[in-house]
Amino acid sequence: MPAHVPTKDVHPRECSVADALRVVGERWTLLVIRELLYGVRRFEGIARNTGASRDILTARLRKLEAAGIIRRELYNEHPARYEYHLTSSGRELSDVLSMLMKWGDRHINTEDPPVRWIHTCGEVLDPVVVCAHCGKPARDGGTPTGRGALAD
Repeated sequence: MPAHVPTKDVHPRECSVADALRVVGERWTLLVIRELLYGVRRFEGIARNTGASRDILTARLRKLEAAGIIRRELYNEHPARYEYHLTSSGRELSDVLSMLMKWGDRHINTEDPPVRWIHTCGEVLDPVVVCAHCGKPARDGGTPTGRGALAD
């Protein structure tokens, strides 16, 4: 049987990564969140800075609002115009985007990273993921557990 033909034995692993990607794992969605983190709140600015077409941007904003990641606030009644704001759930995605940006700076834009974030302490932000219990970096290892961790 050719490798590209699915078989009856396909059982995708249960995983919160897969579940999260169903909500935010698409380029335009992450770029919308980036713009909101940068302080861009209005449709036109988000469209300009992401390059998304109006129909794609509208669909992504609706999906993010339905998922509770953003909320709309009316700023003009006639015609109705809205600003978009991250909810607390949406603001938590700043950690994800910070790490993605760090990875991109290290492996894609190695010569001249296009953006640097300055932390409130005054230094360039260098995000790391550490264990909340012991403080060691997450990439030092661990063992998956739970129903989605069952191996073949």
